[in-house]
Parts: sequence; C-alpha cells; structure tokens
Amino acid sequence: MRQLYQWHWISSALCLIGLLLFALTGITLNHARQIEATPKVVDRAAKLPPALLAMVAGEDARKAAPLPGAVADWLDESLSAHVAGRAGEWSADEIYLSLPRPGGDGWLSIDRASGEVDYEVTRRGAVAYLNDLHKGRHAGPVWGWFIDVFALACLVFSITGLFLLKFHAARRASTWPLVALGLVLPALLALLFIH
Repeated sequence: MRQLYQWHWISSALCLIGLLLFALTGITLNHARQIEATPKVVDRAAKLPPALLAMVAGEDARKAAPLPGAVADWLDESLSAHVAGRAGEWSADEIYLSLPRPGGDGWLSIDRASGEVDYEVTRRGAVAYLNDLHKGRHAGPVWGWFIDVFALACLVFSITGLFLLKFHAARRASTWPLVALGLVLPALLALLFIH
C-alpha cells in the first residue's frame, strides 16, 4: 500500500504541469474557431555571396537534400533562418525548403542562378504554439519522446489511482458509480452525437 501511494504521488507530481497544459490546450483546441489569431508574417531577402552560390548552382534536381553546411551557416547568420540539416527540394531553377514549426510556418527559396534568397516566417501566437505542442505538430522527435514519457507517467498515475480507489471504495459508496459514469458518459456521447 505504501509503495502504491509512493508511485501515485510521484507520477502525479511528474504529470501535474503537463496535465494542466494539456487540459488547457484541449479547451483551446476544442474552441479554435472562436479564438481569433492575427498571424505575424516576417519577410526577409538576401543574396548569396559568389563562393556560396557556386555550392548550390547548377541544374540538377534532387529530392530531400540538405543545403551545404557553409550555406546553412550563412543563412542562419544573415537571416536567422535555421535550416541546417533540413531537407530541401532542388529543381533546375531553385531550392525550396519548407520550414513548418509549432504555432507557425515558414519557407525559404534560393534562386540557383542569381543567388537571391527569399525567407518568410509566419507566427500565429502563443495559443497556436501551445495547441501545436499538444498535438506534437512540427515539434521534432525530442518533443515526441517527451509526450510518450508523459503519457506513460499519466498511465502510472491513473492505474495506481484505480488501485487506491479499490482500497478505499468500501468507505465511499459513490466510488464505483462515479468510475462507471466516467466510462459510460463519454461512450454514450460518442454513440449518440458523433456520426
């Protein structure tokens, strides 16, 4: 029993902030149409120096090929465009990189003949950022691992809570009817109102 309590409170402490954020973003996702956002778009332009242009010039088409490291470093310094390791679509005329991110979007294109660079970033605000983190959208593999570990901690919290309910149910008559309601109500709502 002592071990069960320990697992329950440790998992609840690990999950507390995450559960609060996921519950809050569950509400904001459910009411996304009512929450207005004004996207902020930032456009930047530059021209590759001749030495870097020589690294991307040509007419070969490549799919999912990253930019050379020196070009990616220059774009980071000049435009704050973090493109290192990102795959781009290389056509005869241009290199195009799609740069999605939580709470926004972005793209970068390089004219392979002239070296002209166009970079655009769109930010949709904090609510969109948190909503995308809730879904794991464009957040990268580390965030995906965090969600998996968080989900595991939530399972431990829920399962140990169920065992604790079992131990205390004899003194609380409403325990199992409330647990049953928590199971039956969502199932009924889904069956009756979701088509």
